[in-house]
Amino acid sequence: MRTIVIYKSKTGFTKKYAEWIAKDLAGDLYEASKATENMLESYDTIIYGGGLYASGINGVKLIQKNLNVLKEKKVIVYATGASPGRKEEMEGVVNRNFTVEEQKHIQFFYLRGGYNHRLVKSFDKILMALLKFRLKSKKQLTPDEKGMLAAYDMPVDFTRKSNIEALVHYASSTK
Repeated sequence: MRTIVIYKSKTGFTKKYAEWIAKDLAGDLYEASKATENMLESYDTIIYGGGLYASGINGVKLIQKNLNVLKEKKVIVYATGASPGRKEEMEGVVNRNFTVEEQKHIQFFYLRGGYNHRLVKSFDKILMALLKFRLKSKKQLTPDEKGMLAAYDMPVDFTRKSNIEALVHYASSTK
């Protein structure tokens, strides 16, 4: 069974997971900008990873626009983010990123990543500064919001190789 792992990573957390997954599954590894539709057709298992930004999975359109070609293949999408990834939040992420029909063909996983303000590009720094300002102006913060404010000034990395176990198990199981 041929496996390809494709990723789009702004800060390195998604890439780190992609490298671990590709190694564990003996799969080929590509950055999303290098992946083509023809390439996807030659694999049995397609795994795509992207960071979460305002509930959107970075670069997931690569999978969405090629899903008609991939319907008979095992398609896995994982997203990374700094939040703990509570079930109800992740259901919202899936519903915002995939139609009901797309969800029938995609298995989704959330892998907790991290946040490092020094690794973020200028545009994202502006957005994060706005978020920080908005959070600081709130009277009462949720634990996740408090964590986000703390991470803004002090980098956090929640990546753990053990986080990929369920994804790797699913990918290596028969369809």
